[in-house]
This record gives sequence, C-alpha cells and structure tokens, in this order.
Amino acid sequence: MSRLRIDPYILALLATVGLAAVLPARGAAATGLSHVTTIAIGFLFFLYGARLSTREALDGLKHWRLHTLVLACTFVLFPVLGLLCRLLVPHLLTPDLYTGVMFLCCLPSTVQSSIAFTSIARGNVAAAICSASFSNLIGIVLTPLLVTVFIVNGSGGVSFDSIRDILLQLLAPFVAGQVLRRWIAGFLTRHKKVLGYVDRGSILLVVYAAFSEGVAAGIWGRLSVVSLALLLACNTVLLAVVLVATTVLARRLKFGKADEIAIVFCGSKKSLASGLPMASVLFPAASVGLTVLPLMLFHQMQLMVCAWLARRYADQYSHA
Repeated sequence: MSRLRIDPYILALLATVGLAAVLPARGAAATGLSHVTTIAIGFLFFLYGARLSTREALDGLKHWRLHTLVLACTFVLFPVLGLLCRLLVPHLLTPDLYTGVMFLCCLPSTVQSSIAFTSIARGNVAAAICSASFSNLIGIVLTPLLVTVFIVNGSGGVSFDSIRDILLQLLAPFVAGQVLRRWIAGFLTRHKKVLGYVDRGSILLVVYAAFSEGVAAGIWGRLSVVSLALLLACNTVLLAVVLVATTVLARRLKFGKADEIAIVFCGSKKSLASGLPMASVLFPAASVGLTVLPLMLFHQMQLMVCAWLARRYADQYSHA
C-alpha cells in the first residue's frame, strides 16, 4: 500500500477545493483574486520556459522514432479516445464533464513523474527527459489548438480574445523565460526548492480561484455522486487503454525494453501543472472547476497506477 499512497500535494489540492467550497471568493475579493491568478499563471509559464533546456530538447530529436511515437500517443491517440467519449454524453457523462475529459486528452505529458517512473523502472531516462520536455514545449502551442478544434459548446470554445490571452499569459512568458535562461538558470538551480513551493502554491491559487467561481455560479449542484463514479470509470478505462496501446505499439515497432518503458510512461501521462493554468485561460471562469475535475482525478490515478507499474518493471529486471 505504501507504493499506492496518495501524493501529499493531491491532498493539498483537495483541501483547497474544500476551502473554496466553504469560503469561496466573492465580489471584490474575487476580482482581486482573478488579477493575482493571471499574474501567477504568467509567472508559472515564465519559470517553465526558464527551466527547459532548448538544447536538450533539440538534441533529443536524434531518437526521433521514440519521440514521434510518444507525441502521437499524447496528441493523437488521446484526442481520438476523447472524441469516442462523446458517445457517453449525456447518458454516462454530462456535457461539462465531457469537456473536461476532452481537455485532459489535449494536454501534454508530465515531465517530473514521467522521468521519475522511467528511472525507477530502469528505462531510458535520457529519452524520457527529452520526450517529456519536448511534449511540454510543443504543448504550449498545440494544446490550445486542439482545444480550439475539438471543444465547441455554448459556453466554451476559444475566441479571438482567448487566443490573445494564450499569447500574452502562456506563450509570451514562456518565450521570455527561454530568452533569459542563460542569465537566470544558475539562480533557478540554486533556489530550486523554494521555487518548487512557488510553483505548487501558484497552482493551488489557480485551483482555489477556479472552484470559487464554480461555487459562486452554483455549478456544483449539477454534479451527482453517480456522475462522479461514472467519471472515475471513464478515467480508468482511458488510462488502461493508453497503457496497453503504448506497450503494444512499442513492442510491435521493435523498441528495446528500456525504450518501451520511456514510451509507456511518457505517452500515457497528462500534466496537471500545465493543465490547471491553461484551463483558467481557455475556459470561462465559472466552468473551470468542473473542467479540471477529470484532470485532477486522472492525475492521482496515473501516479498510483504508474508507481505500481514502475516497480513491476524494476522487479522484472532484477529477476532477469
């Protein structure tokens, strides 16, 4: 059970949701929180840009077959599965929850956990670093484009104002971080632990703002226990299909075991760190809470399942 323990940060996220449910920001406090959240999102993506080594990502292109497969699973297979989930609306998934599932399917892979699990499983860590980093790099542009194409409903979609917000809140800070990286990379490395708290604190702020808006708008009254259970079932099937697909494809394409491990862990994950701030930019404030709920559940699920899977791979190596 220790391998399946809940990430303390997930507990912090759940506590933040509980706080928003009991004490949501309203009126002037909500307006101020909106401005602070906008700044926090920009700062997050500035840090993402400053930390990501462009040279490392470009060097990783040499292993192009592996990276192509990971990107295809992340930005093609997942969205196709998301489109199939539309068949579950409205009988098994509400339209709002389906929007969240489709948004989840459009996101880039995680970086830290993909690399960590690949390392635990004794896979190709260098390839995982390059693949996960490159996924996040192109996800800055590709995720909003996929959302534009696939998520169209009465309250969502992406307008020209949203495109402007994407450029100003996400892409511009990211590019600024890349440009300034050569001067500030040392500072970021020296203060990595402190900035990690800033990262996570900023995301908690985004979550509080998103769920406060939902409470104020009364959207949580539309979510029943049955709806939540069906969402969990949908997420379970989604993760299982992708894990099986990445494993089968890696073996059919004759990748070695170390490369297979990197493909499975990088191709099956979705980034909570990128998804929460992106959702705040891409969707109306009142609907963000429900939109990110599938992602939050999927994130914890992928951590628990992949922790078990990584240990299983490692045990196979030890007995080989």
